[in-house]
Amino acid sequence: MHLMMILITLAVAWWLRSSWREPQGSWSLRWRRSLFLFLFPPLLIFMTAIAVLFMGPQGRMGGMYAGSISYFLALIYLGIFAILCIKLAFQGWQSVESARNCPSVNLGEKRARLLQTEAMFAGQIGFWHPELVVSVGLLQTLSPNHLESVLAHEQGHYQYRDTFWFFWLGWVRSCTAWLPNTEPLWQELLVLRELRADSYAALQVDPLVLAESLLLVVSSNPLSSEICCAALGSPSADRLEQRVEALLAPPEPTPEAQLHSWHGFMLAFLPLVTVIFHS
Repeated sequence: MHLMMILITLAVAWWLRSSWREPQGSWSLRWRRSLFLFLFPPLLIFMTAIAVLFMGPQGRMGGMYAGSISYFLALIYLGIFAILCIKLAFQGWQSVESARNCPSVNLGEKRARLLQTEAMFAGQIGFWHPELVVSVGLLQTLSPNHLESVLAHEQGHYQYRDTFWFFWLGWVRSCTAWLPNTEPLWQELLVLRELRADSYAALQVDPLVLAESLLLVVSSNPLSSEICCAALGSPSADRLEQRVEALLAPPEPTPEAQLHSWHGFMLAFLPLVTVIFHS
């Protein structure tokens, strides 16, 4: 019976991910749909594995005997989840330590770490309280107005704690790379993250100047890192046109997350209800 639960869960997760099509519409609509299809299937699988693990390798459910195969499958899968989390956390810690080894520099009212490279880079590196890191090449190339727009964009990433939340989303990506549309959904979430930071910055600086800064940074083949890092130049030029058009268009409000938008995720906890039918 437990094995049947696992198979049904995998079928539902596969079907949901396969139903994704690159969405159109407002930022809010795209974000809610992409985040749901990215998170719900792995959360459903995770809750099913937890339920199977909790029920154990023996007993009966629905008049059918439970075997040990499903129990060990759930145990192995959760173990892989844990190993991938530890691996990504270690890589993130290395990124943070590398940033902290860079000298500190004052940029007006902000403090940043100075990366000794001619490549153009500006990004937040860390977890809940990331540090701003900029490169020598960026400071030498950009004008004060362009630099101000870049810093405003990075402040947007800090405001929304993008490095923290996308660390966990990156973990989900690693754990479910075998599901369909994992990479397209990840790229969609990345570009929506950048559009949100662009929108935040556009309220502080001239959107046209920000668009020019974006073109300058992306065209220079900037450094990039996806682990605990939110940088102006990520994702790369494949979505650059979309970001520039959004900056030049009338501003679109970015609503705060509402509680009702998370109701759909409660369905992922249904497998835990099956525990009461186990004996």
